[in-house]
Amino acid sequence: MQQPKQTDATRRAFLRAALALPAALALAACARQIVSRDTPVAAVTPQPTSVPPTAATETQPTAAPTQAATETQPTQAAAAQTLQPTPSCADDDEITPGQTEGPYYTPNSPERTSLIEAGITGTPLVLTGTVLTTSCKPVARALIDFWHADDSGEYDNVGYRLRGHQFTDDQGRYRLETIMPGLYPGRTRHIHLKVQAPSQPILTTQLYFPDEPGNSSDGIFSPDLVVDVQESGGSTAATFDFVLDMA
Repeated sequence: MQQPKQTDATRRAFLRAALALPAALALAACARQIVSRDTPVAAVTPQPTSVPPTAATETQPTAAPTQAATETQPTQAAAAQTLQPTPSCADDDEITPGQTEGPYYTPNSPERTSLIEAGITGTPLVLTGTVLTTSCKPVARALIDFWHADDSGEYDNVGYRLRGHQFTDDQGRYRLETIMPGLYPGRTRHIHLKVQAPSQPILTTQLYFPDEPGNSSDGIFSPDLVVDVQESGGSTAATFDFVLDMA
């Protein structure tokens, strides 16, 4: 009969041990929580928070320009303003200014490239140039009507001496053979003309010559309308490009 008692005692011991195990585990868990709460903050290494790329991009502040960038930008802007819109055309993209027609214009002049005829005396002059747009494109078939005083400063108001018109070629070029205009009383040396691109408004203006004594006292004279002159062998060659107010 001693053997069953021993078996019961063993079973009771096993049950007590089994009941005691959860309690021990619970105490160990509580101990870990207490240690975690008491751990100093400085000893805990924080983990970085993951931010989506789009959110990071949107929340980044705009960087202020550096001093070098701030100093460079005005310089670049000034350089851009200095550059001509049509560098291949140099300064020829400036619109040719208009001037008064004067009292001696005669319409319906003959079409011709030379105003030299019998009885015309004076220093021979060949005037050449191009008619351009503001974008430096040549104007083909532009009408140019010339008139000026003779070597004595007189205008022909009866006929068409030293009067004539012509059309530019496919490259916008013109060429006029005439004489140096004489000095009209009260005026410096000048040539009158009208320029008209096909189906465009008419530009009425005048051309002048460099180093003329009367330029400074002429109230109409404009330095923007002075021709370039080359003299050789008793004749004069002059050039001037007209720029019309059209793209």
